[in-house]
Amino acid sequence: MKKLLTFSILICSSLLFCYTATATQIQEYKIIIKDHKFEPRHLVIPNGEKVVLIVENQDKTIEEFESHDLNREKIVGAGKSIKIYIGPLEAGVYKFFGEFNQKTAQGTITVK
Repeated sequence: MKKLLTFSILICSSLLFCYTATATQIQEYKIIIKDHKFEPRHLVIPNGEKVVLIVENQDKTIEEFESHDLNREKIVGAGKSIKIYIGPLEAGVYKFFGEFNQKTAQGTITVK
């Protein structure tokens, strides 16, 4: 009987862990680098939540996703993708740019 109780507790704990992991999935947002520009140039993300940016470089040259506002700086190889975790952030507008094409590769993230 004691083994059955221990097994039941283990199963319930496992199910609770799986539910918690599913309930706290991080929302993803995709940014594409194409023709030395970010698409979309402006993202809106929720206030107070951690999110992941998937930055996909479709150009044939490397680019660097950089943001002083977000305290992030990461190289994106030609034809490659990276993940950048940000947040939770307070409401506001956060600027980002491409280090190697600063005149054209610019964007913002608005947190609402």
